[in-house]
Amino acid sequence: MIPGVVRRLPLLALLVLGACSSGPAPGDDSAYLTEVAESRATKDQFFRNDPETPVPADKRATLLPLAYFDVDTAFVVPASLKLNDQRPVFEMPTSTGTIRKMQLVGSLQFSLQGQPMSLGAFVEEGTTEIDTLFVPFADLTTGKDTYPAGRYLDLHPTATGYYTIDFNKAYNPYCAYSAAYECPYPPPSNRLKIPINAGEKIPAA
Repeated sequence: MIPGVVRRLPLLALLVLGACSSGPAPGDDSAYLTEVAESRATKDQFFRNDPETPVPADKRATLLPLAYFDVDTAFVVPASLKLNDQRPVFEMPTSTGTIRKMQLVGSLQFSLQGQPMSLGAFVEEGTTEIDTLFVPFADLTTGKDTYPAGRYLDLHPTATGYYTIDFNKAYNPYCAYSAAYECPYPPPSNRLKIPINAGEKIPAA
């Protein structure tokens, strides 16, 4: 996770969203749907009551509960991470106009809606021990049904290099709720050319 972007979200992700490297088992959709519903309710509670909520007090009645697409297991897909020999540095523009330097760990290769796709997985420059892969993305819903600055996924590294990307767990950066937060924009290589009708929607006005 990116320090200063979504404060406390690594803990929140572990407690609420779980690893994006896991998804529904075959024939186990009901348990998965319950898990996602419970995680969303817990996140709403955190945003409403926790002292570190990113949602200003005067906006909680409007923004909460958060808006989501219906859960769709078609947006839970297997992926493999193609690691880079070195980690090239990307300069990502942010919502505050600054530049955040990120290193590209590798490319997640997957298929969705019958099309081969990839998303870059990043860590902050200088990271030596990776505990979370940061995957920002945009798609054809961006700026319409979803937040104009894009959305994020977090993946916890696996020993095998195989992952499950769960777009139902795609979430908005904290700058979606308050301009006090800085969030990097997805690079052009992480802009998918299909609509991802899954995960968190644009916040209520």
